[in-house]
Amino acid sequence: MSFHRIILTVNGSTEQVDVPGNMTLLQMLREKLALTGTKNGCAAGECGACTVLMNGEPVNSCMVLAAECNGADIITIEGLARDGQLDVIQKTIIEQGGVQCGFCTPGMLISARALLNRNPHPKEEEIREALVGNLCRCTGYNRIVSAVKAAAEVQ
Repeated sequence: MSFHRIILTVNGSTEQVDVPGNMTLLQMLREKLALTGTKNGCAAGECGACTVLMNGEPVNSCMVLAAECNGADIITIEGLARDGQLDVIQKTIIEQGGVQCGFCTPGMLISARALLNRNPHPKEEEIREALVGNLCRCTGYNRIVSAVKAAAEVQ
């Protein structure tokens, strides 16, 4: 098996990692960097539990090979909080009761952060469209959408 040495930025820290050619970004984050907030849901790019920001764009990390991430800037759920302070979307999802089992939450929050980064004042339809790739079996999405609306109002 061939290994690739990659250098990338993860949550603001430069990382140098040796990865096999078939390792996904999700596996690298969890197994090599011990960043287990990003969840392995379906491993087929369907559920959104593994969503991270790659160069500012949300991607399903189970569908990206780690070797393709050389030079990339990756933000995981662990990277949303800064200086010990939760990101506004993390605060509002708690306040709005948008978390139940929590398995989908990391991917939802990363997708929501990506939306708010490109559109600070989205309409409800835009919020729902941005979250369409993230599946939740617990909440019914209404409280999650409310949390994104609330975050847009206070950020």
